[in-house]
Amino acid sequence: MAEQDGSRFFRRTSLFWIITVSLAVGYFSFAVFDPDKIPLDSLGPFGSFTRHLVQNHPGLLLKGWWAAFAVHVFEAIMALKVCRNKGISSPTARFLWFFQTFLFGFASLGLLLKYDPERPKQR
Repeated sequence: MAEQDGSRFFRRTSLFWIITVSLAVGYFSFAVFDPDKIPLDSLGPFGSFTRHLVQNHPGLLLKGWWAAFAVHVFEAIMALKVCRNKGISSPTARFLWFFQTFLFGFASLGLLLKYDPERPKQR
C-alpha cells in the first residue's frame, strides 16, 4: 500500500522476523508466567539454562520481561514520530506501523527507518 506521495506507505516485516520474534516473546512469556508448560527436558542445554533461570532468578526474568515490554512500547511510539517525520499521514498506515512495531520491535522499525520518501526537487 503506497501512494506516490508516500502518505500511505506501509510494508509488512518479513515472515522470518514475525516467526522469530513471536516464538522468542512467547517462550520468554511462558518462562516468566507459566514455566510448567515448557518441556524443558526436551530442550537440552537451553532447557537446563531456562530451568536454572526460572528456579534461581524469577525476579530477574520478570524484570527482563517488563523491560522488553517497555522497549516495544517505546519503539512503537518512535514509529509514530518517524511516520510524522517521513510524511506518512494516513491514520491507517500510522496505526499499522505502530501495531507492527509494538509486536515485532526493531524488525519493523528498521523498515520504517530505511524508508526514504522522494523529496520534491527544488529549482
